Amino acid sequence: MTTTDYPENDTEVLARTPSGLRQAAAGFASRLLAHPFLERCRTGRIQREELDRFLVQHGKYSRHFTQYLCALISQFDNGADVTRLASNLAEELGFDEGTSVPHSRIYADMLDSFGLDLERARTLPQTQAFIDTMFTLCRRPGGLEGLAALCFGAEAVVPSLYSRIIEGFVSVGVDRDALAFFTIHVECDDGHADTMFEILQRMMAQSPTARQAAIAAGKQVVEARLRMFDALLNEQD
Repeated sequence: MTTTDYPENDTEVLARTPSGLRQAAAGFASRLLAHPFLERCRTGRIQREELDRFLVQHGKYSRHFTQYLCALISQFDNGADVTRLASNLAEELGFDEGTSVPHSRIYADMLDSFGLDLERARTLPQTQAFIDTMFTLCRRPGGLEGLAALCFGAEAVVPSLYSRIIEGFVSVGVDRDALAFFTIHVECDDGHADTMFEILQRMMAQSPTARQAAIAAGKQVVEARLRMFDALLNEQD
């Protein structure tokens, strides 16, 4: 099965209203959850070695998350939007109220507890392509495509994606307490996706071509992530 075989809703049609944007995001999440890697997590057929490979490759992607956000924010002229997106950045960096530990540190501590080292592990070509895709879109002028990439390809799909990853780890005997990075993102309603949905909806209303560009950007990132998942199942230690 290839990435083009996974089910896909008519996301462009769905994304015409605020509720439609959420339905479009749910469609992207469904595409991800249908991938054999995440299906193996759901059914308990996943192997610990496969999950460790995921942690390493996902870590190589996610350690740039604040840079994706900075690249995106730099494309916005609207000061109110910059402020709202900057609150996301502050939380990621551990500067938000009630937050003292950067999310990158939480992830690094989790890797250390599992004996995994990002620097010594090879970056898969598909992972690098995923990283490059996110950077490219976040640097596009105007911010629309980058915002859609981070919304549809990251913030809005993270609860479903990370819930499935947690299922996989639990199935191989890992305690949930060791998975703080994932449980934080699943259990905390931080409103990041809500903020992005609101800004996207306004930007879409201002241009007849914005909706198509936003959905295309979301598809591009989701498909890049799917190709990384393909590589995880094909990679041999």
